[in-house]
Amino acid sequence: MPHPAPIRIGVGGWTFEPWRGVFYPQGLTQKRELEYAGSKLTAIEINGTYYGSQKPESFAKWRAETPDGFVFTLKGPRFTTNRRVLSEAGESIERFFNSGVTELKEKLGPVNWQFMPTKKFDPDDFEGFLKLLPKRVDGHDIRHAVEVRHESFKTPDFIALARAYSVAIVHAGDSDFPAIADVTAPFVYARIMGTREDEPLGYSTDTLDGWAGAAKAWAKGDTPPALKEALLAPPAPAMPREVFLFVISGFKPRNPAAAMALIERV
Repeated sequence: MPHPAPIRIGVGGWTFEPWRGVFYPQGLTQKRELEYAGSKLTAIEINGTYYGSQKPESFAKWRAETPDGFVFTLKGPRFTTNRRVLSEAGESIERFFNSGVTELKEKLGPVNWQFMPTKKFDPDDFEGFLKLLPKRVDGHDIRHAVEVRHESFKTPDFIALARAYSVAIVHAGDSDFPAIADVTAPFVYARIMGTREDEPLGYSTDTLDGWAGAAKAWAKGDTPPALKEALLAPPAPAMPREVFLFVISGFKPRNPAAAMALIERV
């Protein structure tokens, strides 16, 4: 049996006031929060890139403040995904990749292109968008994931399209969004959104065990048993796949605790 691929677990962003004195130690200066988060988590999804461009110096600084093996994933800009005709997004995509994202170097993980819940599946236009996504920039391989939030994407045609371009479909767990379970890329990208205030670790022990088990199954190349009945197409070929699992939304103050509990389990 091939050795499982790495499992990287984290949260969205690292600047959040309610984490101070709870996740971050009391008195820790704000400029050291990323360094601290990097010592406790194995990945972070950068949200700021969704709202606007960041400076190359910022990406280089974030890389320097985190340990070896740490990975950042990025949200693609909303100016790219929140448009009527996706196949016309080429200039926006190019501008994003020219903004300095490759200053993350070996810590650059997949880009998550998130779409509005109102965006419906248009096969021709969506394929036009996928054709625009670069495979390589500045000598760095670029991986892509798409986070779709409309029920029209729950079709085998969408699964086939994503597989044809080796683009991952974000698995939206514990949410009201469509939870597409099919694996379509050489990696898996999951965002779980159900942490609760009444759970000290955000989730119950059983739920944490379940998500840790799912991550380990994906890393080995298996389909998590709980998701097999939800598949829209035949399973992808079995192979170890790097897993990115982020605890997002829900009761956000608990998200770091949930992520650390999952890291302990995998």
